[in-house]
Amino acid sequence: MAHPWTADRLLDFLVERTVLAAEDRPDHLAVTFAEVGVDSLAYLHLQTVVFDTFGIELPAEPPDDYTLAEILTAINTAARQDAVA
Repeated sequence: MAHPWTADRLLDFLVERTVLAAEDRPDHLAVTFAEVGVDSLAYLHLQTVVFDTFGIELPAEPPDDYTLAEILTAINTAARQDAVA
């Protein structure tokens, strides 16, 4: 199993591989993609990386209020469940 993602790993991914500028990186995960200016294409890219890394499918369309914290929880919860199975 791949190592669980941390908040820093998720935020680093968004800065390094999407349109999130380093100066706009939030200091917490209680924000949505829209609130940090990340578009649906970036979410699609995140979906691909999460699936390729963990074999976990995120929702096809993120709900408008889907926070980065919820995304991180979904990734790590599913990764733990797969490790137990």
